[in-house]
Amino acid sequence: MTKDFPACVDVAVVGSGPCGAAYARILSEQRPDLDLATFEVGPLLADPPGLHVKNIADPDERQRAQLRSQGPAPAPADGRLARPGTFLLPDGYQNPGEDGLPNAAMSSNVGGMGAHWTAACPRPGGSERIDFVPDLDELLDEAERLLGVDAHAFDDAPFAAEVRKRLGAALDTGRPEERRVQPMPLAVRRHADGRVTWSGADVVYGEATRANPRHTLHPEALVTQVLVEEGRAAGVLVRDLRDGTEHQVRAARVVVAADALRTPQLLWASGVRPPALGRYLNDQPQIVYAVRLRDVQAAPGGAAAPSSGVSWVPYTDDEPFHGQVMQLDASPVPLVGDDVPAPGSIVGLGWFCVKDVRAEDRVTFDDTCDDAYGMPAMRIHYQLTERDHASLDAARAAVRRAADALGDPLDDAPRTLALGASLHYQGTVRSGPADDGTSVCDPVGQVWDVPGLHVAGNGVIPTPTACNPTLTSVALAVAGARHIARTLPLEGR
Repeated sequence: MTKDFPACVDVAVVGSGPCGAAYARILSEQRPDLDLATFEVGPLLADPPGLHVKNIADPDERQRAQLRSQGPAPAPADGRLARPGTFLLPDGYQNPGEDGLPNAAMSSNVGGMGAHWTAACPRPGGSERIDFVPDLDELLDEAERLLGVDAHAFDDAPFAAEVRKRLGAALDTGRPEERRVQPMPLAVRRHADGRVTWSGADVVYGEATRANPRHTLHPEALVTQVLVEEGRAAGVLVRDLRDGTEHQVRAARVVVAADALRTPQLLWASGVRPPALGRYLNDQPQIVYAVRLRDVQAAPGGAAAPSSGVSWVPYTDDEPFHGQVMQLDASPVPLVGDDVPAPGSIVGLGWFCVKDVRAEDRVTFDDTCDDAYGMPAMRIHYQLTERDHASLDAARAAVRRAADALGDPLDDAPRTLALGASLHYQGTVRSGPADDGTSVCDPVGQVWDVPGLHVAGNGVIPTPTACNPTLTSVALAVAGARHIARTLPLEGR
C-alpha cells in the first residue's frame, strides 16, 4: 500500500473484493513483469488487507471494522434491515408500482463484501451454468484454489451428519446424485487446534500478490471515471478521499470490479453506455425459517461450537431454489426474535430462489443528482413476475418439508425477507457470447467496443442463479485475468 498514486501502470483494478483480488493474484502469478494498481473507495480494516472481519478476535475491533465499512453517509432511520458491514441505498430503491430492492446494500472497505460474507461457495448446476464458457469447470476449480474452499471443514460437527440424513430423506428423491443434500463448500480453513479462519480477499490475494513489488493497493481512493481515448480504455481518474485531490493514472488495461451496482455506475459516469448496461438486474428472493432439532442431546461446547455444520440443498431446474441449513447463530440475518436462545440444537434454514431475468429489471443513473460519493445517483426498477411468485411458493413448501424432517419450527411460517436481502445482485454488466445488445461484455469480461476495459464481479453472471454467486464470479475473473496475462505486451503501457 502507498499514499502516492502512480502516473502509469499496466493494469488498473477498481475494487478490492474477491474478483478484483483474483485479477491481482492471477496477474501477479502469471505476469510478474506488469505494474498493477488496485483502487478501493473504502478504508483498510485490518492486516493483511482484505481480512474477513470474522477473523478479528476482539469484538470491539470487529464492530469498528464493520462500522467503517458502512459508507460515507448515516444509515437511513426507516426500519429497513442492513447487515453489519453494509449500507443501504438511501433512496431510489423502489419506484411507484414496483417491488424495488428495499434492502439493496453495499460495503465500502478493502476486501469489499468479501470481508463480511458467509463464505458459501456452491457450484452452479443446471441452467445456472453458463453454457458459452466451455472451460467453466476448470475455472471453478481455480476459483476454489484462490478462495481456499473446503467442503468438509465441519464434517465432525455433532449434528451435521444427522441433519443431512434427515434432509436427504425428505428432499433427495428424484435428484441427480451430484445435486443431493451434501455439505456446503465453504471458503474456510479449519486448523489443527480447532480454530477457524474465514476467507476474505486476503486469501484470494495470497502471498503471490502481497510479495509482488509491482502491485500497489490504494485505499480511500474513489475512481470517478474510466478514461476512454480513441475508443479504448486509457486509464482512470482517481479522487483521494483523504484530501480531495484528483489524480490521473494511465493504464493499458482497466478492470472495473466494484459490485453489481457500482460497476455499471462507473461505466455510466465514464460515458460507456452499451444498451444492456444496468439491465437484467436480478437478486435472489430469500426465505428463512428456524427449527429445533428433534431427538438430539444438547451439543458439547454450547452455542459457540459448530454443532450443525453447514448443509447444502442444491438448485435443480425442477426445484429452482437452493438451500443452506446452518447453526442458528451462524446465520447472517436474524431468523427469530432476540428472546430465543441459540443452543446448538437450533438450526436456521435459508432458501434462495432464482429470479425471472428480464431487461426491464435494472439500475439506472441520474446525471442530475449525486450520491454520497458524488457519483450519479442510482434508481432501481424491479418487479417480481408470476413465475417468481410461483418459485417462492414452491420454496416455502420445500422449507416446510425440510423443517418437518428436522424438528420443531420456532415460527408459525417461513418468513420472506425484503428484496435485496440476499446481497446477491447479478446481471447488470452481464457477459454474452455475442455483441447483440443483450450483454455488456464477452466471456472474458472485455467490454464490447471498448478495447482494454474489463468488468468483473457478480454483475457479469448472465444466468438466473439461486446459488451463492461468489465462486462463479471469481471463476469468470480468472478467465479475464488470464486473457490479460496472455494478450498484454509489456510495451503496451
